[in-house]
Amino acid sequence: MNPAILAIELSTPTGQLAVVRDGNVLFESAFTSNRSHNSMLYAPLAEALAAAGDTLGLIVVGTGPGSYTGVRIGIAAAHGVAFSRKVPVIGWPSLAALSPLAEYHAIGDARRGKFYTVPVSHGRMGTLTLHDEAGLRAWRETTAGEPCFTSDAGVPLGLDGVEKAQPGAVLLARLAAGFEAAEVASLGAVELEPVYITEAFITQAKKKPAAPPDNAAARPGR
Repeated sequence: MNPAILAIELSTPTGQLAVVRDGNVLFESAFTSNRSHNSMLYAPLAEALAAAGDTLGLIVVGTGPGSYTGVRIGIAAAHGVAFSRKVPVIGWPSLAALSPLAEYHAIGDARRGKFYTVPVSHGRMGTLTLHDEAGLRAWRETTAGEPCFTSDAGVPLGLDGVEKAQPGAVLLARLAAGFEAAEVASLGAVELEPVYITEAFITQAKKKPAAPPDNAAARPGR
């Protein structure tokens, strides 16, 4: 019997957990939360750990792209369980678990007038490309008819043929089950970080206007 795999996927408002062993789903749970994954995660996580019992051998956490807060909560929870259970933890892009199809495209809103596209092949993300609106429409024309998914709340630009989908914890666990031991060791040696689409945009604070000079000392009679 192979070890059980715990998958934690919190990159979207629909949080998911799953425990899979030998292709069988021992536990699966989902909850909806916009900004309180931390308050809703731990009850189903306790159930997941109970389902895995002493057979837990690996934890995989979805690293996005998506909700920065959600992904960070997932990473923190995964590290906590990994430390207490003394099992390895690895990260894997959430977009690679949008569909069980062998080949598809993932797209989404990158904000500030940009959109991203990325090919996914056999559970592995290819190169992520940024487009403006015209570029995304042109890209979709060249990929018309090919499977395309988004985890956004709405389809970017309302493009035809794009389906909405949520990254799946069960699929994430099954992808991890297919990794060779050497790849698990390699991934486990890498610090877990969310997948960033673009560099963080930081608004610079406006400079305060200089205070008017105090001319009191120059006034006559002083």
